[in-house]
Amino acid sequence: QVQLVESGGGLVQPGDSLVLSCAASGHSFSSYTMAWFRQAPGKDREFAAVIDTVGGTSYYADSVKGRFVISRDNVKKMMYLQMTNLKPEDTAVYYCAAVRGTLYTGSSYYMKETNYNNWGQGTQVTVSS
Repeated sequence: QVQLVESGGGLVQPGDSLVLSCAASGHSFSSYTMAWFRQAPGKDREFAAVIDTVGGTSYYADSVKGRFVISRDNVKKMMYLQMTNLKPEDTAVYYCAAVRGTLYTGSSYYMKETNYNNWGQGTQVTVSS
């Protein structure tokens, strides 16, 4: 198991940028596929981005593609989400998630929150003028 702690959320204006961080503790961080999910008020939690164990492959939800970049540093046991051109609809609690093993792409496996068994507590991002 890994323990996950998100940070970096805050209140920003439309068009601004923000970087979220996820710090992991525990063993074998480099063995985990890592992802970001988000939950807007009154909505279900949704997939945002995923990155494989070595940081070589990533996938994004259509709603964030071209604006968000996911990355990881296995030495520091950190994952990041660089968010640019933020929009009010990006307002949500952002969660870091992990599942042990390589990135499996069949049947949109990585997009389903039930396939992740390690979660952080979330960090709030509010985009408002």
